[in-house]
Amino acid sequence: MRPLDPSRRRFLALTAASAASVTALGLPAGPAAASPAGDGSDAEPDFGPNVFVYDPATPVEEIQSTLDELFAGQEHNEMGSDRYAVLFKPGRYEVNARLGYYTTVAGLGAHPDDVEIHGAVRVIGQPDPNSQAGISALTNFWRSVENLAVSPTDWSNQWAVSQASPMRRVHIKGILWLEPGNGGYSSGGYIADSKVDGITINGSQQQWLTRDSELGGDWTNGVWNQVFSGVVGAPAQGFPNPPYTTLATSPVTREKPYLFVDGAGRWRVAVPRLRRDTAGTTWGAGAPPVPSLPLSDFFIAKPTDSAKRINQELSRGRHLLLTPGVYHLERALRVKHPDTVVLGLGMPSLAPTTGDAALRIEDVDGVRIAGVLVDAGAVESEVLVEVGKRNSHRSHATDPISLQDVFFRIGGPYAGRAVTSLVVNSRHTLIDNIWAWRGDHGKPGTIGWTVNTADTGVVVNGDDVTAYGLFVEHYQRWQTIWNGERGRTVFYQSELPYDPPSQPAWRSPTGNGWASYKVADHVREHEAWGLGVYSYFNQKVDIRCDRAIEAPRRAGVRFHDAITVFLDGSGGIERTVNEAGTPVVGSYGTSPVVSYP
Repeated sequence: MRPLDPSRRRFLALTAASAASVTALGLPAGPAAASPAGDGSDAEPDFGPNVFVYDPATPVEEIQSTLDELFAGQEHNEMGSDRYAVLFKPGRYEVNARLGYYTTVAGLGAHPDDVEIHGAVRVIGQPDPNSQAGISALTNFWRSVENLAVSPTDWSNQWAVSQASPMRRVHIKGILWLEPGNGGYSSGGYIADSKVDGITINGSQQQWLTRDSELGGDWTNGVWNQVFSGVVGAPAQGFPNPPYTTLATSPVTREKPYLFVDGAGRWRVAVPRLRRDTAGTTWGAGAPPVPSLPLSDFFIAKPTDSAKRINQELSRGRHLLLTPGVYHLERALRVKHPDTVVLGLGMPSLAPTTGDAALRIEDVDGVRIAGVLVDAGAVESEVLVEVGKRNSHRSHATDPISLQDVFFRIGGPYAGRAVTSLVVNSRHTLIDNIWAWRGDHGKPGTIGWTVNTADTGVVVNGDDVTAYGLFVEHYQRWQTIWNGERGRTVFYQSELPYDPPSQPAWRSPTGNGWASYKVADHVREHEAWGLGVYSYFNQKVDIRCDRAIEAPRRAGVRFHDAITVFLDGSGGIERTVNEAGTPVVGSYGTSPVVSYP
């Protein structure tokens, strides 16, 4: 995508007074002259050229022009390297923001209603010749909206997304529409800490997780797996018909950090508190103030910064804000200090280049990792993100490590390789909206059984780990392995690999194929709600998976509302959980299991 016309760029827009001060000092006007955050001035921090910051005084034509140009460049840029964030200071804006790939739109208020978009923040469908509707949202990945209110000027606010596209801390003052239209395909998403005043039209969404939110109107229909955890106004439990799994409260949560500007014009990062047994938003009436950190405590990294430089800042005890772009890392970023915040702005990518991990976190309290995409490199990594060291036993019950909106990709932009994407060793870790994806499509030469190789998406070794929104797809062995005790998963979505070349090439120690969700034989206690595992073996070979979920059969290991689905292709899945369920083989079918054992 070409850079935006500088005459229309509002990034780091200076007020008339600050611009006059810059001129008086003989400095060049524009972003390079902005003062660093936290120095007592009202000047803007330097987030680089791919972040656009607007205030209500900005001409609406300028904002709309930027939004339109970003969408034109990013609408089909699925495997590109451009990353963008558009940030709105408190106020009202009459704009129509269409989001393409790697684009974040966020408000900078302390409360979502501080920023009102009168118009839309929306994602639309893409042409799909394989859909009878001629349109789908199956590849509408890697975009997000956060911390604002939307008053739709059309009949609804359309958010037709799949997988890695979170909506967080958003107030929809009307109807929310989650499909591309005309029954076009769409494949799941995630809403947290949000409120929808009107109805939510789920439409063709195959699966969805809504957590700690408020629905003012009905949630209309569903396809296979719709999970509501701590949602005021959620539909009643109904799985499998309707396919609703409803938990009255969420057992333990902590919302994602977010950037905002306080009443004095100072830039800060909110760090929400840990909560237990919750329902509804954190920002409703009577909600306490959210703790926050000054942005001056953060190292604002640019894609040109080396891993060595970033690690030097982390070792000094600074927090880390990653501005948009791709970070080619010659070594892993290392987080060693308790309560460190690593916050991505505009879907930044961490891309290891030497076979090391992208990120290693020590077994310390309170680390928060949020809003990053991790791309496997051409040199195979043993692991891409590691939380704690093996055999970590320290309790983090009162201040856990959390990973939120952290996405992994093996292949697509290039032929990446990694044995395991995420390994969680630390106890009490919170996993909140993770998509680990071994690519099934990408640029030519980047996808194939022996090209973008990866065994497993997620391995949990730590005890007392809780996961909300675990999307793990297309890995070549077990998609997810749970070795820790007392683990909990609320919503799991997984497609088995599309491309096993033969049954002998895809056979596990326990039979044909590799189960998607594997709970280790030694585990005594584990519980999961709302699990969907799907097959689409597309090599025109009869490939079978003996079971989608494999776990020890004992009273302490429990599954609620699991389903397998034959999507297309050949072969299929024989059972849903261990010996329970019916085959979904050879043609479209579903096999729900309401409770196991």
